[in-house]
Amino acid sequence: MSEVVEGQKMRIRFDGSRCIHARNCVLSQPSVFKANVEGPWIDPDAASPAELLAVAERCPSGAIVVEPLDGGTAEQPSGRNVVAVLENGPYAVRGTLSGAAAGLRATLCRCGASKNKPFCDSSHHDVHFVATGEFPPPSELPAWKEAGPLEVTGIPDGPLKVAGPHELTCGTGRAVKRGDVAFLCRCGASANKPFCDGTHRKIGFQTNGA
Repeated sequence: MSEVVEGQKMRIRFDGSRCIHARNCVLSQPSVFKANVEGPWIDPDAASPAELLAVAERCPSGAIVVEPLDGGTAEQPSGRNVVAVLENGPYAVRGTLSGAAAGLRATLCRCGASKNKPFCDSSHHDVHFVATGEFPPPSELPAWKEAGPLEVTGIPDGPLKVAGPHELTCGTGRAVKRGDVAFLCRCGASANKPFCDGTHRKIGFQTNGA
């Protein structure tokens, strides 16, 4: 379900297929995003443009995008591409994304059970996925490289390929790795999470082309 709602100053785009129900929107701006109502439930005029931008920036999945209608400030890339590994949950990616996850934010499945791959659809709750979001600190981290686009590609029946300068972090935000390429497990079975170790082949993991 996708919706586009225009107010006097701002346009809100909502992509229900990417929403993971983090509820940041309805909790922080309940007058804009009205939960459990019949009919129209998004009111762009119920908050200031700055408040709407803040809501979008806190939406981990990229389901909410806000755009100015009067030449005002639009959401800007964070300047650094970050892949956060969430405890018992998905990868939360933030940056300048291209490929399947194009946009500024996305939550990508790592449990293997999503019916909307490569995106998370909260199936990790249904399958009781358990995987840590904390990893040992590295002995050292290389310096940040110049920011550029981060291309995320789902390899059919295999891992997620992340190509471009990025930082991998624990769910708490602590940096684990910096690099240009990573292959991240999305079958949920790797013994070297969050990285792929080839287990997808052993278990017959299928992505149906996603």
